[in-house]
Amino acid sequence: MPPKVIVVMPAYNAAETLEMTYKDIPKDIVSDVLVVDDASRDNTISVARRMGLKVFVHPKNLGYGGNQKTCYREAMKLGAEIVVMVHPDYQYDSRLIPQIIEPVIAGRADLVLGSRLADGSAVSGGMPLYKYASNRFLTFFENIVLRQHLSEFHTGFRAYSRRLLQTIPFENNTDDFVFDTEVIIQTVAFGFSIAEIACPTRYRRDSSSINFRRSVVYGLSTLWCLVKYILFRCGIWRSRQFVRL
Repeated sequence: MPPKVIVVMPAYNAAETLEMTYKDIPKDIVSDVLVVDDASRDNTISVARRMGLKVFVHPKNLGYGGNQKTCYREAMKLGAEIVVMVHPDYQYDSRLIPQIIEPVIAGRADLVLGSRLADGSAVSGGMPLYKYASNRFLTFFENIVLRQHLSEFHTGFRAYSRRLLQTIPFENNTDDFVFDTEVIIQTVAFGFSIAEIACPTRYRRDSSSINFRRSVVYGLSTLWCLVKYILFRCGIWRSRQFVRL
């Protein structure tokens, strides 16, 4: 019997791209699609409801990480065996869901990342040069610290096994953008395997993207996460992020 796959979309002002992202989802293998709206200022909620999707609404903005916490919590309540997170801004090709869940089904990984840098087409696909450079820079150091060989850590297209989400204390993570990095570090800290697939890059005018200043803050926060993990691994600092629930 195939596993129960639930797609979660952490949404914020995604009214213009939500339907395009949803239409590309292969409905034959996905049991449910959840949209968590983080107090959008546009009509994201009405668009999602018009399409008949399950919608969870935050009355106030909780941040990108806070949005994902609700996504995973609600997907687990619905009995998800695999949770696929895809940004509803149409930057990622949701037609690749069969490929991104395959390593989880086969038991080769508990976290699979959709890498925009794997096939070398990130810049030609519209990724700004400063984002490409910072992505490569951060990924280089993350691979060294976490002892991985991944082409990209900073992607909004991911597949998680249920046992991973049940094990890592993601509720203790930040509510900001660096939540994604913390989840990967936790995956490594708790001994789970990570795989990746190539995903084409699609940057559009109406795709959401953090600005340069926020990107700098994100980069520094990512490096701080790595420092904390090094301190934890050396037994210098004990963090509740790396303690079993």
